[in-house]
Amino acid sequence: MSKSHRTLVRLSVATVLVSILAACGGGGSSSDTIAWVEPFSTTPPVPGYPLTGLPITDQAAALRVALVAKIDNHPASRPQTGLNKADVVFEENVESLTRFAAVFHSQGSDPVGPIRSGRTQDIDILASYNKPLFAWSGGNYRVTKVVNASDMVNVGYSASRGKGGYYREKTMKAPHNLYAKTSNLWTLAPAGSAAPKPQFLFRTDSDAKPSTSTAIDGAKISMYNVRVYWKWDAATGNFLRSSDNDKRVLEPHMTDDGQVNAKNVVVLYVTYVRSKADRKSPNALTTGKGTGFVMTDGGIIPVTWLRGNRRVPFTLIDANNQYVRLTPGRTWVELAWKNSLAPVAPGIDPSKVAFPAV
Repeated sequence: MSKSHRTLVRLSVATVLVSILAACGGGGSSSDTIAWVEPFSTTPPVPGYPLTGLPITDQAAALRVALVAKIDNHPASRPQTGLNKADVVFEENVESLTRFAAVFHSQGSDPVGPIRSGRTQDIDILASYNKPLFAWSGGNYRVTKVVNASDMVNVGYSASRGKGGYYREKTMKAPHNLYAKTSNLWTLAPAGSAAPKPQFLFRTDSDAKPSTSTAIDGAKISMYNVRVYWKWDAATGNFLRSSDNDKRVLEPHMTDDGQVNAKNVVVLYVTYVRSKADRKSPNALTTGKGTGFVMTDGGIIPVTWLRGNRRVPFTLIDANNQYVRLTPGRTWVELAWKNSLAPVAPGIDPSKVAFPAV
């Protein structure tokens, strides 16, 4: 990166910080009017699939709309199908457990599931993905009403009218047995649907690891009645996920094609409030600013996240006021409570590191 380019990056970051801080004054915000400067205006994304940064191998896939599937995380739903094929996966706190919003774009999964209900927080989380298709089992009247009025395209179990490839898997017990097919769901895209914009900046081969990165063996994260351990695996260059089973014992989180893994794990500390459409449901505030961590390439980087409004991606800034770049590949985003992550240093027995109390 040239000296002039680095100067532009620093100026852009400073502009973002000033705009966000002046407009929202701290904490979460649902405003769509906060001033914003996108990092991509001065640091173009690496050419490739927009959500992974990997080289494009299928031009048609690169141009299609993003598809989001709400996937169950109850112990009875495992092993899930499709989690390792999604470009981005959000883990959200819901009532007493967590649920996944798996974003498919560069590749699909036939089948995918088990599919479960959506939440009002999905609307803000996913608005930056350019009117994605939303595959879900349904919700109450108020939740369905706001989903239908949102940026997402409802291709859920009821809305698809038999065209989404939904079916009940006989080997699973209800309500953990609803599956769909992404190939069918993509045929429901409205005319004019377009690909998502890039959500992250990705490293190139010439980008050095930032000085703010500290080597880790992994990290423990406390979600809602779900404990997660992401362990670095140098052999594959991935973080491997373990989580609680039905006996509250930590074990590898298995899916249809092996243990859940990702090149990047982004942990965003967010505030949860009650959903206006369903008072029993948590609702994550994902605009404004907050703190968190990025785990990539065997290291952990403390970050500040900034998001001026729900239609723009999260911007991730490190302690040196620099944009944080991810490793090209699939990314998991943990929407976690504050102070819910405990890093595990290299050489430390993970069992000696307690999960944070939240």
